[in-house]
Amino acid sequence: MTPPAPAPDAPSRPFAVCVFCGARPGSEPRFLELAARAGALLAASGATVVYGGGRVGMMGALADAALAEGGEVVGVIPSVLMNREVGHTGLARLEVVSDMQARKQRMIELSDAFLTLPGGLGTLDELFEVLTLRQLGEHAKPIVAVSDRGYFDALAASLRGFVGHGLAATRDVDALECVPTVEAALARFGLAPARR
Repeated sequence: MTPPAPAPDAPSRPFAVCVFCGARPGSEPRFLELAARAGALLAASGATVVYGGGRVGMMGALADAALAEGGEVVGVIPSVLMNREVGHTGLARLEVVSDMQARKQRMIELSDAFLTLPGGLGTLDELFEVLTLRQLGEHAKPIVAVSDRGYFDALAASLRGFVGHGLAATRDVDALECVPTVEAALARFGLAPARR
């Protein structure tokens, strides 16, 4: 699913990072703060933010912070969730697609890397989709999760357990890199916020 290389004389597009995160705000203010920090830092680095298109919860905080920094934000949302997740109308582009599978496929197509922030079942579904496609050789894009205060530590331990039981390969599990901060994730993508 890697996009075709542009023609030599074609203008290059900005690096695009797909962010998976919750449509809920979480139980503590730090979740919204983390999402806002990710959005602001990605925008300041010049990256395009691709995400699930919602205006509420962590997704909304991510998009609003990126927009406030002058960043380009592209949302992809299924029609069934336009009302539930309140589709964000202030984006550079909001694509409404038929279903959840189409949403994931489109976000993958638009993105050069994947950043996972804390979230729930939908966030895990998106994360495992890109991990599985990487395992199958469908893409080689980096996949990084911000394990803020250990949020993804139990998941990482479970993945290592799958390897220990012979049901997953180390290289496939290692495709998910867990880091403690958004700054570390951006560094993994080769991005750095512009100095002001």
